[in-house]
Amino acid sequence: VCVRHEISNLHGLAISEEHDIVYRSHAPADTSPPLSKPAPKNCDFSKSVNPGPVLLFRYSALTFNGHRIHYDRDYVTQEEGYPGLIVHGPLLATLMIKLFADHFPEKQLTKFEFTAMEPVFDLDPFRVCGLNPNKKNAAELWIKNHTGSLCMKGLATISQ
Repeated sequence: VCVRHEISNLHGLAISEEHDIVYRSHAPADTSPPLSKPAPKNCDFSKSVNPGPVLLFRYSALTFNGHRIHYDRDYVTQEEGYPGLIVHGPLLATLMIKLFADHFPEKQLTKFEFTAMEPVFDLDPFRVCGLNPNKKNAAELWIKNHTGSLCMKGLATISQ
């Protein structure tokens, strides 16, 4: 499903956002989960984040996201079968952008792409990591969980 948002102001288009969302059905009960991909070992900057139910509830409210997997522990563990509350993909993406902006306040972000690889749960802290911009004015960013698995990868492109 492709979802597009365009935000304009008095000067015209300010932000154009496109989501390509893939919905998957549950895997059969007798299948094992796919193997996790390890996150890169080296980064130029990073930050630890300890997600909690209050953060996830507030982000759900802020984004009008009523899906219970983000704030109802009984529902997500007993009905959906996950070990804990699921951290929102867009929240992870926002944290990657924030980390980049904090380290490069003079840079203007022109494009940001991200791909979720596996869920992040609220049970353990995770790290938001990044590399300095390369010669193509792009910086790799990623989320790794407490076991070192790659959960999300992103690419921040800046103006020259």
